[in-house]
Amino acid sequence: MATAKTLLGVVLGSLLLACGGEAPTVVTDEAVATAASGVAATPRQGNVTEARLLAADSEPGQWMSTGRTYDEQHYSPLQQITRDNVAGLGLAWYADFNIPRGQESTPLVVDGVIYVTTAWSNVRAYDAATGAARWVFDSEVPREWGVRACCDVVNRGAAIWNGKVYVGTIDGRLIALDAERGTKLWETDTLISREVSYSITGAPRVVKGKVIIGNGGAEYGVRGYVSAFDAETGALAWRFFTVPGDPALGFENASMEMAAKTWNGEWWKLGGGGTVWDSMAYDAGLDLLYVGTGNGSPWNQDIRSPGGGDNLFLASIVALDPDDGRYVWHYQTTPGETWDYTATQPLMVATLPIDGSPRRVVMQAPKNGFFYVLDAATGQFISGTPYAALNWATGIDASGRPIENPAARFDKTGKAFAQQPAPSGAHNWHPMAFDPETGYVFLSAADNSFLYAYDRDFDPDPLTSNLGVDPAAAAAELGPNAAADLPSGQYLVAWNPVTGQPGWKIEGPAAGMLATAGGLVFKGQQRGLAAYDAASGAELWRSLDTQTGVVAAPVTFTVDGVQYVAVVAGRSNSQYYAPDYSRLLVFRLGASGALPEPVSYTPPPLAPPPSVAAPEQIARGENLYLDNCWICHSDVGNAGGLLRRGLFPELAVSPSLASADLFRAVVLDGVRSQNGMVSFANVLTPDTAEDVRAYLIDRANAALAAQRPRRAP
Repeated sequence: MATAKTLLGVVLGSLLLACGGEAPTVVTDEAVATAASGVAATPRQGNVTEARLLAADSEPGQWMSTGRTYDEQHYSPLQQITRDNVAGLGLAWYADFNIPRGQESTPLVVDGVIYVTTAWSNVRAYDAATGAARWVFDSEVPREWGVRACCDVVNRGAAIWNGKVYVGTIDGRLIALDAERGTKLWETDTLISREVSYSITGAPRVVKGKVIIGNGGAEYGVRGYVSAFDAETGALAWRFFTVPGDPALGFENASMEMAAKTWNGEWWKLGGGGTVWDSMAYDAGLDLLYVGTGNGSPWNQDIRSPGGGDNLFLASIVALDPDDGRYVWHYQTTPGETWDYTATQPLMVATLPIDGSPRRVVMQAPKNGFFYVLDAATGQFISGTPYAALNWATGIDASGRPIENPAARFDKTGKAFAQQPAPSGAHNWHPMAFDPETGYVFLSAADNSFLYAYDRDFDPDPLTSNLGVDPAAAAAELGPNAAADLPSGQYLVAWNPVTGQPGWKIEGPAAGMLATAGGLVFKGQQRGLAAYDAASGAELWRSLDTQTGVVAAPVTFTVDGVQYVAVVAGRSNSQYYAPDYSRLLVFRLGASGALPEPVSYTPPPLAPPPSVAAPEQIARGENLYLDNCWICHSDVGNAGGLLRRGLFPELAVSPSLASADLFRAVVLDGVRSQNGMVSFANVLTPDTAEDVRAYLIDRANAALAAQRPRRAP
């Protein structure tokens, strides 16, 4: 005789399959009891509901979603910590993660418990006032999946709803945890295919009982989409694709049929890109969900869509009906995207005085360097003004379309171009914050550049980045100093979205933002957290040395009437071999906590074997390196700054350079797969692996020569 639990599992599984989703792997006794009684129990922890999120300002001491409120403003009404007393902030407590990878999570704080995700998609819960650990959950991501993520195995946060904590994993699963105990309630596979390199790094959002999550992987030849899953069961509710599929198979809906008219060739064979890997916002009054979409796959439009076209919905802000995922409107920031100019950067909804009248707007500062203000109801273009140095366009016309610089279209001219911004963007994933008092949007901005040229030897591979650009060829054509005269720098910008001008601007590394009613904006530094006067930009406080970089967005909350500020510190600004100081840091007025003394550390020496390979072999190795290795281990064109990203091994000092056998064991045999370094035997042979080693030896020797003092003539 079948048990009630078995029958419920069959029913749930049937419903999930009917929706086109994956059945959850776990159905708990609590779920069975609740379903049998027909009464939803009030959770003891993580009791976040739609009513609480809609009325978040009535509970200013909580931080219940990644942007605090549905409009993603990263603003807190708390004002116990102010301009006048912020200098008294001290460390209340800290918690080490012991995970030596990048940390980008925005914590959540609900009813005195702080929830935070870490690299490798793990989740931790602490008592928010004392730091006492509640639980730790390991999502058990296979380490070899790390090679499928373009930009480290980071995770930017969780979502909480009705006693459950939701996390997306780097290998594409969505997991629901019990908020009180950290035990897994269910998980579902969000991926439409595991044969290509999808990933999840962004934070889910819960809207109207549905968990919304997108995916990354546009560099790896995937088709982008965003999905909604039932928050209680994990059943797939709806899915919106951002790129049309093979027309011969029919289109999922009218919006895909419309988008297909803007593509050419056989784009679907290369995936197309357009992944929704980060930004989302929701306007409850308009009942619209906004998502930002990513770059084309490959970058080079002439390869993926010969003949051009706008290539909808790449690099777009798209408004959807959250009930069924139906398309409502879109605005494309970069039509015919060909430079990795994603529009996945944070989205924000606010009411601004436009032409003397209050207007509900969506705002974004995407990679392409323009700050956009759009009508939230219709997507109508209101304004778009450069917030950083750019030369790919000269402006935006009245219809909202960029006025392109023809020279930037390297895919059409066949000529290299030194372009601003770079693929890393004038602004990347780091959360912005809006201060209603000053009217400023605070964001990290950068003046940077990149050398684009057509990759005439392009050959797509699902395991590596598929760009269709050749920076080495561009440097050879333009000269290595082609971008030397272009503006360069990183800034904290207080942007006025009404005037389209900065209120103030100061230098500083990229990091997430927090604004408060205390007249403050908080932002991470190379080795700390700082607070600035929101009106003037004057620095008012800097934390103790965090011993590592802080790039994540801070949050603030209260427990028993005391205001705290919390931030995650990671190692993304450190060297790979340095000690790991990834941790959660929590500050309050009057606290005087300290961190342990840093571990003594001596960087590995730069002592490569002599470079004896022929120039032809080194050149072959350079091309192979740029095709297969650059996306993780960085560009080695600048010998003085060789491989110092910190997220991945510094190959210039690797002992494998001195041993062809060891190099092949790593690169071809996959002996370090558990560290995320999988075998590249599908794209490299023993001979071509030796070409790559020869190139690295040559560049390491160039770096060594640059370090040696020159002799006097």
